[in-house]
Formats: sequence, structure tokens, C-alpha cells
Amino acid sequence: MAERYSVAIRDMPVEERPRERAMRHGVQVLSLSELLAIQLRVGAAGRSAIGLADLLASEMGGLRGIGDASVERMSQLPGIGEAKAIQILAAIEIGKRYNALNPESRTVIRNPLDVANLLMPDLRFQQKEHLVALHLDTKNRVIKSVTVSVGTLDSSLVHPREVFREAIASSSAALIVAHNHPSGDPAPSAEDVRVTERLVEAGKIIGIDLLDHIVLGDGCWVSLKEKGRM
Repeated sequence: MAERYSVAIRDMPVEERPRERAMRHGVQVLSLSELLAIQLRVGAAGRSAIGLADLLASEMGGLRGIGDASVERMSQLPGIGEAKAIQILAAIEIGKRYNALNPESRTVIRNPLDVANLLMPDLRFQQKEHLVALHLDTKNRVIKSVTVSVGTLDSSLVHPREVFREAIASSSAALIVAHNHPSGDPAPSAEDVRVTERLVEAGKIIGIDLLDHIVLGDGCWVSLKEKGRM
């Protein structure tokens, strides 16, 4: 696999090239790296377009991290630059706008397991804590997810205004927040509970209810709502 990432796409067997695979089987069969490679078109610095895409996904923390990144942050990666960063973010924005036109296709959150299934693939292997807010409509469908903070969860650092600012802008009816424990143990800490209490109170004032706070571990999770901690 490492060799594939260093070989130019034009030198790969035809049946392994992303565009040719997409033409034969549809874009849905392509990996994230292959989808990104089609947008990047060419690689750089000894990396194929797929290798560069793999670097981008790794450094940004997966698709969610790429979608939340700025042009400035993304273009700092070797071989990306402003033009390629804008190409990637433009494609993601098209997807976001398409999703907004089709509310019935949005993910519905019915229980904490739905949250875990949605977020754990991106968060379970992160080496730092990521606090993510899910913005929900009146039917508990996900409008968008936003990475609010990266680093140790601290009630003095995670201010409610950072959590609710974009929720207000997206006309959210409710919120669910989730964060990962890099240790793999999802047991909520005292600080997790304090952060949750602050967000619950802020939500009551603003009029956007915080429905739950999910702590994600390695293949396991804990709901503070189910534990009676909020």
C-alpha cells in the first residue's frame, strides 16, 4: 500500500486508478484518499495524488477535520497550497449545500448509539480530545457537526458561546455534544460533568436544549444523560 502512495496515478495499473474505478463502479466505492486525490489531481514531493490525499486526511483528522479546516491551515501542509486547499473545501461545501436541500436524507439521532456510530470512526483514534457539537433540527436530524475545540476538555476553556454560536446561526432546535478520551476509557471525568452543566444552563437561557453529552472511548461510549449526570 505504501508503494501505491508514492507511485504517480498515471503509472498505476489502469484498474487501480481512482477515476477509472469510479467510471466502472461509481464514486461510492472510492476511499476517502481516492476521492481527495481526484480533487487534487496531482501529487507533490515524492507523493502521488493518493499519497498526498492520505497525508491530508491523516494530518487533518479525517473528513470532519478537513471540512472544519481553514484554507490557511490546510495550505500549510507540504504539497497542498492555497489552490488545492480551495478545491477541496469547495467540493465539501457543495456536499454541505446539497445536504441542506435534502433534509429527509439527514442522519436522525434517536439514541446515544446513533451518536457513537456517527462520530466514533473519526474520533476513536485521535490522540487529543476533540469536542464535537451536533446541531439538530426539530426532528432530531443532524443539520451539521462542528468541532468546537481540540485539547483537554476544560470548563474554563470550553466557553458556551463557542458551542452555541454556530448552533444559533444554523437555526438548531437542539444540540448534542460528544468528545473522545484518547485513553480509550469513556468514563466521564469530573471536568466532563462540569462542562456539561455549564452547557445545559447556557442552553436553557438561549433556548437550544443540550440533549446529551457522549464520551467516546475505543469502541465504547458513555451517555451522561443515561448516567443521570445532566
